[in-house]
Amino acid sequence: METDNSIALRPTFSEDVPQSMQQILEKAATIKQEVKDDFIIKISDHHLFIFITHAHRKYYSPHLHVELTENDDKTTNVRGLYGPDQTVWTFFMFLHFIIAGVFLVFAMMAYSHYTLKQSTTFDFAIMTIMVVCWFALYVQARINRTKCQPQMRKLDALIEKIIAV
Repeated sequence: METDNSIALRPTFSEDVPQSMQQILEKAATIKQEVKDDFIIKISDHHLFIFITHAHRKYYSPHLHVELTENDDKTTNVRGLYGPDQTVWTFFMFLHFIIAGVFLVFAMMAYSHYTLKQSTTFDFAIMTIMVVCWFALYVQARINRTKCQPQMRKLDALIEKIIAV
């Protein structure tokens, strides 16, 4: 499957396969036992969650969430979302909110200082640092995405094996 190479940090794919959702889920359950040393496959209703095992996992290791939707013509739409570990994603989001919060506080302080005819140099310096930190987080996320490409390819090969006819 070809993942989207856009600016998104969480690549996705979508594909229609000529199998029923039940056939795909049964095949996933069978393959789950074969690959248990390298992958953890969790099946929940019409969702597959595929993780790298703890022995091979790095902090940047991706996981794959696959949603299966049965079409009217007895085919199944397979939609996948690659993402980082939930803990890492939550931490990155937390840092983004902290940086945005600090930026907004100092923007308000800069406005107050400006209206009171006081110096705004410190406020704008902190705001600039927050913008730099925000870009640094983005660059780090892109670096992590590049590092996890080999593991993403392994996850991709596994889902291809599961949905192969």
